[in-house]
Amino acid sequence: MTALHWKLVIDAADPHAQAAFWAAALGYLEEDNSAHIKRLLGLGVLPAELTVTVSDRLAFRDLIAVRHPDDPYEEATGIGQGRRILFQRVPEEKTVKNRLHPDLHVAPGTRDAEVERMEKLGASVLRRVEEPGGAWVVMTDPEGNEFCVQ
Repeated sequence: MTALHWKLVIDAADPHAQAAFWAAALGYLEEDNSAHIKRLLGLGVLPAELTVTVSDRLAFRDLIAVRHPDDPYEEATGIGQGRRILFQRVPEEKTVKNRLHPDLHVAPGTRDAEVERMEKLGASVLRRVEEPGGAWVVMTDPEGNEFCVQ
């Protein structure tokens, strides 16, 4: 059996701001779908109102992904073929605790510096946890989605 190709999809009010945050937080790249979008616009299958210009390039208005810089991607579309997070615009706000969240594992002795870096990017500390099994910091991204820094 071949392993499944998958991506994590996160609902967002502002997918482009979320992608910028998580790309910076993880050292990922924001996908450049501009060539694909230009092709779809040229074929008349994508209305121009579903696009925006972000960082001087065309992007889909309601979704954008970030990908690991070492993973393969399709050059014609810019779509990653490996570790990838897709942010999609939704009309409703986040209202409850996430049932799924990322844990960011940092080098020993660097957790406080990473937490500070995440705060400078727009994250907030919810609480610091110290238990016999370990210690970590529970944080939220700019839209309130939880993640942990260990």
